[in-house]
Amino acid sequence: MAKKDYYEVLGVNRDASEDDIKKAYRKLAMKHHPDRNPDNPKAEEHFKEAKEAYEILSDAQKRAAYDQYGHAGVDPQAGMGGAGGFGGAGGFADAFGDIFGDIFGGGGRQGSSVYRGADLRYNMEISLEDAARGTETKIRIPVMAACETCHGTGARPGTSPVTCTTCGGHGQVRVQQGFFSIQQTCPKCHGSGKMVKEPCPTCHGDGRVKQHKTLSVKIPAGVDEGDRIRLSGEGEAGVNGGPPGDLYVVVHLKQHAIFQRDGGDLHCEMPISFTTAALGGEIEIPTLDGHAKMKIPAETQTGAKFRLRGKGIKPLRTSEHGDLFCHVVVETPVKLTERQKELLREMEEINQQDAQKHSPRAKSWMEKVKDFFQ
Repeated sequence: MAKKDYYEVLGVNRDASEDDIKKAYRKLAMKHHPDRNPDNPKAEEHFKEAKEAYEILSDAQKRAAYDQYGHAGVDPQAGMGGAGGFGGAGGFADAFGDIFGDIFGGGGRQGSSVYRGADLRYNMEISLEDAARGTETKIRIPVMAACETCHGTGARPGTSPVTCTTCGGHGQVRVQQGFFSIQQTCPKCHGSGKMVKEPCPTCHGDGRVKQHKTLSVKIPAGVDEGDRIRLSGEGEAGVNGGPPGDLYVVVHLKQHAIFQRDGGDLHCEMPISFTTAALGGEIEIPTLDGHAKMKIPAETQTGAKFRLRGKGIKPLRTSEHGDLFCHVVVETPVKLTERQKELLREMEEINQQDAQKHSPRAKSWMEKVKDFFQ
């Protein structure tokens, strides 16, 4: 039975580019793959047909021979070159590796044998004052660093790694599975393409050692809970000469004795005496910059809120300072003397003579309670 024209099989013109041929093959391979068509006995036949066409047309020399001599130009029995197995770089294996990954959910083509080092995370607790003003501190972290004895090669000083005999230095091997082949990381050299015959006595051939290092960290003014500071290249060393990872310092704020932070604003409770709340007065309140005076108007109630503008924190990514909010809490006097109790009872008797005037909130509340039970 005569073979179909390879261009016709892939559905491309004879002047199609390499990318057009690859795209056409990928589409057909996905469509006719036997694993996707278990109930279609012709699917495998179409799949093999597309594979054969691709492995010829994706190779420049084989394609030229096919264009000149037809199928006879690539028939190994005809002595004109032959189709070979699965081709070299850029041939069938490369394209099919992508398709294999699409079908089975993985990456058919393996990644580089050079790997970037892992990123590290360090949780740092700082005070509210340091977060507001910024600071510089030192931290000590454990890391996997390049071995200084062998300079990361893993080989004993005076020796060098040799080319892996299993993969020939490519870091990958091709495994035949049925009618197709896939590339896998070399199990001997783990993708490095090199083998260490005489391991370094310090790192035992790994090329990296665990050690601690001390780093200086600058905390910018205005950082908040959960902010991350990136120290580029201060993570773990890479594998097989890969670049190091990064270190991320995650900021956590210690609980403050007075203030609670909300973005750039600060909040605090401000206890005042019964007398100050009733008659008014001036009190001294703390801020992150020292102390400030605040006037309390007469007849101030619990829950009143006063604001000091610009006495908060300037957040990291804004240009304006937040404010300080003081929440009034009227403090009930305790451990009263008999004289104090006597004066308070006298004042209460006077208040009751005109309760609506002296205690309007209590009067209003009692009326609401009365309405509720009617």
